[in-house]
Parts: sequence; structure tokens; C-alpha cells
Amino acid sequence: MNVARLYLRVSTDEQDLARQASVEANARQAGYYIAGIYREKASGARVDRPELLRMISDLQQGEVVIAEKMDRLSRLPLPEAEQLISAIRAKGARLAIPGLVDLSDMAQAADGIAKIVLESTQEMLLKLALQMARDDYETRRDRQQQGIALAKASGKYAGRKPNLLMQQRIVALRKAGYSIRATAEMAVCSQSQVKRIWAKQSVTDLDAEPRLGFQQQHRCFDCG
Repeated sequence: MNVARLYLRVSTDEQDLARQASVEANARQAGYYIAGIYREKASGARVDRPELLRMISDLQQGEVVIAEKMDRLSRLPLPEAEQLISAIRAKGARLAIPGLVDLSDMAQAADGIAKIVLESTQEMLLKLALQMARDDYETRRDRQQQGIALAKASGKYAGRKPNLLMQQRIVALRKAGYSIRATAEMAVCSQSQVKRIWAKQSVTDLDAEPRLGFQQQHRCFDCG
């Protein structure tokens, strides 16, 4: 049985959710048993992604890690990206990502020069995919910074708009008694984001509490 774990970096819009659902459907059609699905909204340029780390911890010998594209798994600088791949391989797992040619079975069956060539080709293709994912991230980041600089220069930059729906969801879950970790999982965001929004909400709730005016306080003191 081919066992797979799906790593899905998601956004909050429906298009991304539908696209991610197709990854799961395609994996099942390819004959994989899905042992786990790991969803999170986090930058691929960060290595400390909770769901990514949980997936690596859960991996078993012979399992396959499936992601929609390489940049969904990593946008890290090449040395850190290679460390991430090494952590996956250290658990006895391998990657199955569209666009990344997998020569591991052929290399395992080969010997001599053919084995060396296949293994070297596999590593070269992997490094190329990882570097392309990083280059795309840096290009997007540079363009964004250039756009912000131009907007600031023209007086049109207003900053990033807050995700009000996300904030409302987090506040509702916390008020319902869910923990920070559970709230982050259900809202598909980081625990730090939950803490930040909840802290702001706590201050807002405190400010909204009715307070005695000066005259009311004065009368109360007189009554004492």
C-alpha cells in the first residue's frame, strides 16, 4: 500500500481551497492511502511552520510527502531547503511533487555508473526546483517592495488591509472557550496571530466596560 501525507499551505479564499481539494482527490485516484493532511496559512520562507514540523514528526518509513508544488513546501534559501528535505528523507520518506521527476526507484534498481548518474541527476533536479521556488519568492517580494515604495512616493499607500473575517472568526472561537492552538487550527492561521488578535480584543473589551463618571464616584465617596 502506498501511504502518503499531504502538506497544503492554504489561503483563505475559495479558489485556493478548491485547488487544494484537487490535490487530495488526485492523490487518492493515484492509489495513495492518505495518512494525514496538514493545512496551514504560513509563509513558505519560514522553517518553523507548526503543521510542517508536525508532518515531519508523524512520517513513517516508506511514506510519501505530497504537495501541490515545490513552492508550497518550501520557499526557503537553498541551504535551509536542503535541510528540510534531509529531515523528510531521514524519516525514510520521499517526495511526490508535480514537476519534480522522481528517479529514486530507478536509482535503487541500478548499480555502478548508472546508479551514480541517476542519483546525481535526482539531486540536481531537486536543487533546481528548490532554487526556482526561492527565486520566485524573492522576485515577488522585490516587486511588492517596489510597488509599496512607488505608492508611498505618490501618497497612495495605505498599508495592508486587515482581514476582518479572520479576526471575527478568531475572537468568536476564543470567546467560545477554544484554546489558542485549537483556534489557530480551526481558523487556519498561526498561533502568534491568534495571540495578537486576542490581545487586541481583550483591550477593546476592557475599554468598552462601563465606568463610573467623576460625579458618580464623588457621590459614592460621600455616601460612604
